[in-house]
Amino acid sequence: MLRKGRLFTPGPTAILPAAQTAMAAFTAHHRTADFRALFTRVLADMKDFIGTENDVLVLSSSGTGVMEGAVANLTSPGDRVLVLTAGKFGERWRDLAKAYGCAVEVVSSPYGETFSLEAIGKKLAPDVRAVYVQATESSTGVRHDVKSIAKLVRGFGDNTLLIVDAITGLGTTHFDVDDWGIDVIIGGSQKALMIPPGLAYCAVSELAWMRMEETKSPRYYFDFRKERKAAAKGESAYTPATSLFAALGAALDFVREMGSGDLVAGRKALIDSAELAAEMTRAGAKALGLNLFAASAPAAALTAISAPGGVDSSAMVKEFHESFGAVVANGQGEMKGKLFRVAHLGYYDYLDTIGILAALEHVLARVSGTDVEYGTAVRAAQQVYAERISRDNRVTAVVST
Repeated sequence: MLRKGRLFTPGPTAILPAAQTAMAAFTAHHRTADFRALFTRVLADMKDFIGTENDVLVLSSSGTGVMEGAVANLTSPGDRVLVLTAGKFGERWRDLAKAYGCAVEVVSSPYGETFSLEAIGKKLAPDVRAVYVQATESSTGVRHDVKSIAKLVRGFGDNTLLIVDAITGLGTTHFDVDDWGIDVIIGGSQKALMIPPGLAYCAVSELAWMRMEETKSPRYYFDFRKERKAAAKGESAYTPATSLFAALGAALDFVREMGSGDLVAGRKALIDSAELAAEMTRAGAKALGLNLFAASAPAAALTAISAPGGVDSSAMVKEFHESFGAVVANGQGEMKGKLFRVAHLGYYDYLDTIGILAALEHVLARVSGTDVEYGTAVRAAQQVYAERISRDNRVTAVVST
C-alpha cells in the first residue's frame, strides 16, 4: 500500500505548502529594499504572533542559539541564576548557564512531572539574577505553569529576570507575555510556525535590554543589542536565511487567514487546534489502555505515551515508520525505549489526529502481541471532537444572540 511520509514529531514539524512555495520563489538579496520590506513586516507580525509590545528579534540559528544568547546577554560570570528543570531541555538551560560561568541553583522535578511552586519560592532570593524555564518540556510532554512562575519571580522586583524557552510552547499555549512579566520568550521556526529549522526568535523586555548594558559575558554573533540596532533599519546584523524569512512571512499570512484576517485571532485558532488534537490523542491512548507519561500536566504541543509493559518504545517507533511512513519521536536520554511522543502542533489537523490514532491501534497490536479492538482509539477521539464542536457551536449561538 502507498505510504506517505508524515512527521508527527515535536520539531521539525510538517511544512506549510505555501511556505515551501515562498522559499522556492524568493531570491532577493538581504541588503535590498525588497528584503527590508519583508524583514520589517515579519518582525511586526511576530509581535502579534507572540502577543507582545516588546521588541522581537529573529535570528538565523536553531532555538538553542537564542537560548545561549539569553544566557550570554543577561548574565556575567559568577551571577547566581535559577534553572527549573524537569527534562532534557531544562538540563540544557543548566548546562548553558554553567558554560557561561554562572552560579547555578536548580529546582528539579522527575521526568513527566512539573514543579512545586513552593520549591521555586524557597530558591528565589534578591540576588538571583535570572530564572530559566521551559514552557513545554518537549522531552516529556509536560507543560509548566509559566503564569504562576512569573508571578513568583515578579515578586522579587526588577532584579530577577524571567526567561522562558517557549520553542514548542508558542503556538500551542496561551501566554500574556507583557502582563505576566516575561523578560525573554523564545521560539523556533520548525515548530508551530510550520517552516523548516533555521530561524529562532525572541521577544525582549526593556528590563532585559537594560541588563545587557551591564553584563560581562562574552558575545558576538548572539549579541542581541547588535540585532536590535540593525532591526531598527530593517536589516539583520549578519547574513540572514533569506528564503526562511520568506517562508516565515507565508506562515504568518496563513495564521492570519485562520483568524479571518486577524493575526491575533489566528494565533488563538492555532493554539485551540493544538489543544483539541492533544485532547483527542490523550483520549485515544487511554482508550487503548496506555498510560500518559505526563498525565498531571499534559502539553498541547505533544503527547508522551508510556510503552506498555514488556515493550520497547523503539520497536513502536520503528513500526510506525515501516508500516505507515509516520515518524513519531522516541523517548530521549534515559527515557529512550520507555515512551514515544506524538506531536500535534503547527500544520496538523483533525485527519492527522484520526490517522495517527488508527495507526497506533495497529502498531500496538503488532508490537505488543495483544488483542486490540480496532476503532477503540479513533472512537474515543471522535467523541472528544464531537463534544468540543457541539460546545463551540452552543457558545457561538449564545454570542450571536
